[in-house]
Amino acid sequence: MLALIRTIIVIIYTILVCVGGAIYCLFSPRNPKHVMTFGHMFGRLSVVFGIKIVNRVPEKAKKYGPSIYIGNHQNNYDMVTMSNGVVPRTVTVGKKSLVLIPFFGFLYWITGNILIDRANRSKAHNTISQVADQIKKHQISVWMFPEGTRSRGRGLLPFKTGAFHAAIAAGVPIVPVCVSSTQGRIKLNRWNNGHVIIEMLEPIDTKNYSRDQVRELAQHCHDLMEAKIKELDAEVAEMDKQKN
Repeated sequence: MLALIRTIIVIIYTILVCVGGAIYCLFSPRNPKHVMTFGHMFGRLSVVFGIKIVNRVPEKAKKYGPSIYIGNHQNNYDMVTMSNGVVPRTVTVGKKSLVLIPFFGFLYWITGNILIDRANRSKAHNTISQVADQIKKHQISVWMFPEGTRSRGRGLLPFKTGAFHAAIAAGVPIVPVCVSSTQGRIKLNRWNNGHVIIEMLEPIDTKNYSRDQVRELAQHCHDLMEAKIKELDAEVAEMDKQKN
């Protein structure tokens, strides 16, 4: 019964946010400020799922300036967990097919996110240049998932290099954002689904990396995030243990 109630609430809330948000954004379409606004609105659904968010995004992050944020992509719950970590003037990069999702697709596009065609490798490669150009031209930040797909409990997957090529080309730092593991830990029929920690790490300067060192940069970021996620998982286990 609890799962059904949660599902109904999420569906109604999502439709209202998407329709109302789309109308609101028509007055300033494709404005990057919208992504954080609606990202945080979806983040409020964490309460509906019985998740207690511990948000460790520092206040100074609002002053980082144009950056590329990279996060670990776990499952569909990222929408209500990681979305709480989005900072001002940050857009995301998503696959083009997202626009086909009823209600959500139009909102995703009109808020200013960048769409790529993953089925066409040449276009996807060109998108990296477009991302770098958009960062420099509009002074925005971009949020990317370097794993390229949801990990679904398989740990932090190897990173693809697109985000790191774009950061080097744009001359902006990489900012890792780590979220404690959620796969298999959230049950729709369970009232209390424990804690999820979102922690933003210090920016990593990319100016000392050349294009030939992009894999080295990607591996460095992967190692940092993998270690931090393990720390967060241990911390969550202890927090939930004490709570019980």
